[in-house]
Formats: sequence, C-alpha cells, structure tokens
Amino acid sequence: MKDYNLPFALSVLDLVPVKKPGAYGEAIEESAQLAEHAERLGYLRYWLAEHHNFEGIASSATSLLIGHIASRTSQIRVGSGGVMLPNHSSLIIAEQFGTLDALYPGRIDLGVGRAPGTDGLTAQALGRNASTINELFPRQILELQRYFSRENSSSSVRAIPGEGANVPIYILGSSTDSAYLAAELGLPYAFAGHFAPEMMERAFTIYHERFSASAVLEKPYTIACLNGIGAATKEEAEFLATTLYQTFLGLIRNARGLNPPPVENMDALWNPSEKAHLLNQLRYSFIGGPRELQEQMASFYRTFRPSEIMFTSSIHDQAARRDSYRILMEVASTLEL
Repeated sequence: MKDYNLPFALSVLDLVPVKKPGAYGEAIEESAQLAEHAERLGYLRYWLAEHHNFEGIASSATSLLIGHIASRTSQIRVGSGGVMLPNHSSLIIAEQFGTLDALYPGRIDLGVGRAPGTDGLTAQALGRNASTINELFPRQILELQRYFSRENSSSSVRAIPGEGANVPIYILGSSTDSAYLAAELGLPYAFAGHFAPEMMERAFTIYHERFSASAVLEKPYTIACLNGIGAATKEEAEFLATTLYQTFLGLIRNARGLNPPPVENMDALWNPSEKAHLLNQLRYSFIGGPRELQEQMASFYRTFRPSEIMFTSSIHDQAARRDSYRILMEVASTLEL
C-alpha cells in the first residue's frame, strides 16, 4: 500500500457499471480489480450503491457484492453507499451485515438511505410504501442499532449473526431531511453531491449545527460524495467525462442504458436546455488534469470542510478508471490547505 500524506480521507463509491448486454460478471470483476487497486493506493473505504432496474448498473444485490469485494481485499473498508433501508427488513440487513462482519471483522460499513434507488414502478415491486417512508426510515435505524447491540441478547427477536457486530452505521442523504436525523442520532453523515448538489451546503450546515454526540461519535463526521475524473490532461479528462454526461442525459430522458463509451462531441447529443440542466446537476464534479483537479479540490475543501471525500468515477475504460483514482489520490496528497 502506498503511503500518501492526505489532508482528508479519500474513498471510492462504485455502481458496478455494465458496458455490454448481460456482461454482469465482467462488470463485477472490473469492480473487484478496482477495489484491489484502490486498496494499494491507500483509499480508506470502498462502497457499493444499491440500484434496481438499471441496465447499466450491476449493484442491486449490494450485500453479496460487499462480501465479494471484501474477499478480494485485505485492509480497505468495504460497505454500502448505500443500502436503501425501506426496501428491506431491518432484521435481514442486520443479519446480512452481521454475517459480513463475522467474515471480515472490523472492515464492514453500513451506509443507509431512504430513497428507492430506482423508478416508481420498481419501487412498488420492492414492496415499498411511500406513505410510511419518513416514519419507517428512522425507526429502522434504531432497530438496526438494537439488533447489533449485545443488550438485545434477551430479546425474543435477535440477529444471528449480527448481535455484537462491529458495523458502523452511516446515514446517507441527497436533501436536508437526513441531515436532521444524522445530527439527532449522532451518526456520521454522507451527502450525494455527485447527483444532488443543490442542498449539500445547507445539509452540512444543519448537520454541524444540530449534531448531538452519541456513544458512537463524539463530533460530526461528514462525507462528500463527488464525481471525479482525472487524466494526464484536461482535454483527455473532458473526453472521458462524456460517459458521465451521456449517463445523466439518459436519466433526464428516462432512457437508462448501458455504460456508454466516450464521444468526441456532446453537442451532437444534447440540446442547450439539457446541457445547462445537466452541468448544473453535476457541478460538484472534479474533471481535469492534475492542475485543474488541484484547484477544484482545494476550492471545494475550503468551502465545505468535509471529513472525507468519496469519489465515483464514471469512466468507460477500465484502465482509464484505475488511472483516474491514482491521479485523484496523488493530487489530494499535494494539497496545502
């Protein structure tokens, strides 16, 4: 493992992108290789995000993938970014992550969110009840904490494995709602700035101002999830970023497809309105060569002061994706803040 001197922790968020029809095994293998690479570079954690009914994303069975990635690595923390908790029984998640902790002690994280991670019709197929989500989500977090506690051993319902497991819980958000909850419960808070930048500053402010220390966390801990695309030059990075742009353009048009290769000219694909909307939605994206990345990273950190930055790199080519994470790590190690 390389020893970079970092001013803040760096981590990875992976959606397990699928490039060809049905090539799920290939996508998972590339993610496992990327996790091994991230571990060698010194990234703190490697999280996988639960999504459903996306042809280009193979991370639906999140707990299974976490186990696979953990088996291919030895030190990096592996977890969910996140498990969409209202899609599941709290007991099932406690058992799954308790099992993961038994297999890979001290390396498993449980990031939880309340969004469906999919479209409305698929959310119904998952058994979600939209009218009870806001009430259910906080209750499920408390249930998880109870199932993981040793004190639950006298309960009629126990998580086995899970009871006494060392699985830290992180609350994920893309609006201000979960900031209040994370602050109230004294849990670490991760914000999805890679697709929902509008409320990130307000959410972090709420979390810091209202934070109450807990048995698991004495002071606020924030993770900013951002898009990161690094390359040797600005021009190459901007070319690679067209994969990210095409993916989000598909979401705007309700046309979820495979992870697309980069293109030379995005103006041939989007109209001015779509371009403006998309670039605003992706405004917290670090794209460029080392010089541009250094400026972007330093400016962002001075504004938000996150405890940790988690990068997701939507890059089609596996070698370029690996190289992007190397460049991002090297740039972060040179920052003087």
